[in-house]
Amino acid sequence: MATVLEPTTIEATPVPREPALMRRPKATTGFWGWVTTVDHKKIGILYGVTAFIFFLVGGSEALLIRLQLAQPNGTILSADAYNQVFTMHGTTMIFLVVMPITTAFFNYLIPLMIGARDVAFPRLNAFSYWTFLCGALFINSSFVLGGAPNGGWFGYAPNTSITFSPGHNIDFWVFGLQILGIASTVGSINFIITILNMRAPGMTLMKMPIFIWMALVTSFLMMFAMPIITVALFLLMFDRLFGANFFNPAAGGDPLLWQHLFWLFGHPEVYILILPAMGMVSEILPVFSRKPLFGYPVMVISGVAIGFMGWGVWVHHMFATGLGPVAVSAFSISTMFIAVPTGVKIFNWIGTMWGGSIKFTTAMLFAVGFVAMFTIGGLSGVTHAVSPHDRQQTDTYYVVAHFHYVLFGGALFGIMGGTYYWYPKVFGRLLDEGLGKIHFWLWFIGFNLTFGPMHLIGLQGMPRRIYTYDKALGVGWLNMMSTIGAFIIMVSVLVFLYNALVVTRRQPVGAPNDPWDGRTLEWTLPSPVPDYNFLEVPVVHSLDDFWHQKYTEDDSGRLVKLSVSEAPPSDIDPHSIHLPSPSYFPLVAATGLPIMAYGMTYRVWLVAIFGAVWLLGGLYAWALEPSAEPHDPDDDHGPADAAELVGATAPALGAGPGPDAEPAEPTATDATPSQEGE
Repeated sequence: MATVLEPTTIEATPVPREPALMRRPKATTGFWGWVTTVDHKKIGILYGVTAFIFFLVGGSEALLIRLQLAQPNGTILSADAYNQVFTMHGTTMIFLVVMPITTAFFNYLIPLMIGARDVAFPRLNAFSYWTFLCGALFINSSFVLGGAPNGGWFGYAPNTSITFSPGHNIDFWVFGLQILGIASTVGSINFIITILNMRAPGMTLMKMPIFIWMALVTSFLMMFAMPIITVALFLLMFDRLFGANFFNPAAGGDPLLWQHLFWLFGHPEVYILILPAMGMVSEILPVFSRKPLFGYPVMVISGVAIGFMGWGVWVHHMFATGLGPVAVSAFSISTMFIAVPTGVKIFNWIGTMWGGSIKFTTAMLFAVGFVAMFTIGGLSGVTHAVSPHDRQQTDTYYVVAHFHYVLFGGALFGIMGGTYYWYPKVFGRLLDEGLGKIHFWLWFIGFNLTFGPMHLIGLQGMPRRIYTYDKALGVGWLNMMSTIGAFIIMVSVLVFLYNALVVTRRQPVGAPNDPWDGRTLEWTLPSPVPDYNFLEVPVVHSLDDFWHQKYTEDDSGRLVKLSVSEAPPSDIDPHSIHLPSPSYFPLVAATGLPIMAYGMTYRVWLVAIFGAVWLLGGLYAWALEPSAEPHDPDDDHGPADAAELVGATAPALGAGPGPDAEPAEPTATDATPSQEGE
């Protein structure tokens, strides 16, 4: 008679409950899901939406400037109000729009394009966003707290010293930029480590998409450039708060020290703004030209060369300061040289399109517009390498025209192209192409009508940074053209908003995985992308690996589409993929920074000390967070770690008998009903 076996019971080790302070948030959707998220995709969306809101703010400031200058002797703004609006327009567009909106693309796309499930430091990523938001709100709160910064986005000392700017305007600028610098620095470190350490198997550096290369170079530039302006801001802060004299010539200080520090940051900053757009355009042009990127290795090398050479040209901003012929000659030459890798990129973009089967989608139009407008901006910039030419143009509207052709015609054209290109991957809906093309042409016409005449305005002698001008200067009609162009740009932005917020939302979510016939790994994923990104981490065999999975060439060299069979369902359970848990503490820590800044701005040291304690407390609680959330019986996703729920003698999850193991004795759960009856 068979022996009846007793059931084997494995005692679960009790898991201690977390203290209330350390208890993790559970919400993954709704308001708290966004507040506590550490998902790189959600953080990318937060960055992008926030930066676009500030784009509307900065654009409104630009419209006020153009209304004031539309005709001679304008009275829309007073001199002080104009200085505040003009300072905040430049600060907003550089630090609160272009930099964070490219960070939004980095956040969302870097893990997807390198085949990773997340960034290296998810909570640090969240801290970067909340720090950016706190800095942006802090600096803009100056409008309702006595007056916004009014010393120009460049903040030249000693004009920004306490002697010449005794209010709190400049204090908001100093502390706001320091907070924003923290966000940029920690974000850049995160991106560098993610790219270098978390690429999919087989993705060597020379198999990375060109956008990832530009993100890597940009991140290195941010990591080294932001500390430079931080030093300058600390020196200015000590001058203003504690009576130091770093920039006071009467006490032995040197105002040129500020200019050297600022422009040593400021010129690499130009490439921090433009290189990501170059990467976006380098992804868009091959897809809609149906050709690989022309000269990929040279494009990589030229991007790296721009990053290196960008550190050696800052003095061309200072040719009129009397540095002497040797310095001027050296930096004239370096400024000419840096045009070479930029020109290489332009020729390679043209080579990519040459002979291609071009499809003029909205994204492609913006990419082609980028190439054309950036070329104009680059050519007008190279003229500044000629010192006599530069001295004539310095502080005129010719310079305003140049850097807007580079930053608006370059960075913002590229960003808009990237928005139309990756929008379906992010939101699961396609932007309407008809409205998109209306948006492009209004944007293109308005841009050239706004900034094209400024070349002539500057050459006719109108200084920049002035709030009014005399009719005798003879540039009233050109300024009116610029103002009309600015309002055409405004209309184009309204078309985009209508497209994104009204028309597109009528579609059901669920755009095709690969609507453009893309070349890179993100197009292998569903739209929108699931939380875990890749169910199975891909293995990369070549540059543009996804393209080679879809196409090959026949004997005559013609492109042939492969009949790719649908992959069998994966046996990986998405719930088994470990993802970092949400956290409150990045937000808690970030909010300590503006509290400190308000305290130091108003010399209320107790508030500043409280902000520092709040910041350190948030970081301390962040450090004490458990690395994995304890099992919750109400959690449908199962335990974070099965070893926590079973005794030490239990086999590891997924373990089975080895090939030489003896057959196991039957257990009660293996017994048949007849055996149990016996």
